[in-house]
Amino acid sequence: MPVAVVTGAGSGLGRVIARALLGAGYQVALAGRRFEPLAETAEGADALAVPTDVGDEAQVDALFEAVRDKWGRLDLLVNNAGTFGPSGDVGDLDVAAWRRTVDTNLTGAFLCARAAVRLMKEQRPQGGRIINNGSISAHAPRPGSAAYTATKHAITGLTKSISLDGRPFDVACGQVDIGNAATEMTAGISEGARQADGSVRPEPTFDPAHVAEAVLYMARLPLDTNVQFMTITATKMPFLGRG
Repeated sequence: MPVAVVTGAGSGLGRVIARALLGAGYQVALAGRRFEPLAETAEGADALAVPTDVGDEAQVDALFEAVRDKWGRLDLLVNNAGTFGPSGDVGDLDVAAWRRTVDTNLTGAFLCARAAVRLMKEQRPQGGRIINNGSISAHAPRPGSAAYTATKHAITGLTKSISLDGRPFDVACGQVDIGNAATEMTAGISEGARQADGSVRPEPTFDPAHVAEAVLYMARLPLDTNVQFMTITATKMPFLGRG
C-alpha cells in the first residue's frame, strides 16, 4: 500500500484530500496543529495522526521520522497547510502577521518538502511525489492579500525547483492551483468577496471533492509522468479577466 503525508489535514481541503487517499487504499499520516481534528479526519481509519506545526523544523522532522518508523517509506506528500494571513493594504500590514503567514505557507511547505525528499532519496525503490497546494493567487491576487499572494507565488518557484532537483532521484513535484473550493476557509466568498474595483460581490464556489479527485489523479501517475501545474476553479469565478 502506498504511503502519503497530508498537511493541514484537520479541516477543509486537507481533510477531504486525506479521506480520499484513505478511501483509495493509501496509508496516510495526518498532520495538523491539533490532534482532535486529525482524529476526526481519520474517522476510525488506520491513519497516523501527528500534531505538527509545519513552520517548526523539529516538529516537521519528527513527523517524517514517525512515518519512517511506521511504514519505512513515503510515496506522496500533499503540502496543503496554509492560512490566508492578514488582510489589508500593503502599507497597513502588521510585520509579525506577515512573518507568521510566510512561516506557515512557504517555510512550512519547504520544511515538509525537504524532509520528504530526504526520505524519498534514501528509500528503495527510490523516489516519490510531492503535490503543492498553490492557489489562484499564484496567478492573480485578490485586493488586500499581499502576504498570502506573495507566499503562493513563492510556492510556484518552490514547485519548479523541487521538480528540477528531484529528477535524478525520481522525485516528481506538481502543483494544484485552486479557486473557490467550498471549505470553512472560503466560507465568506459565497456571501461576498472584495473585488479589484472596490465592490463586494458573492462568488461561485465548487465541491472540494473535485480537488481530491484531481490530487488522486496526479498521485496515481507513474513517476516518469507529471502534472506540473493544474488549475481547478469554480467555472464562473472572477479569475480570467479578473479586475
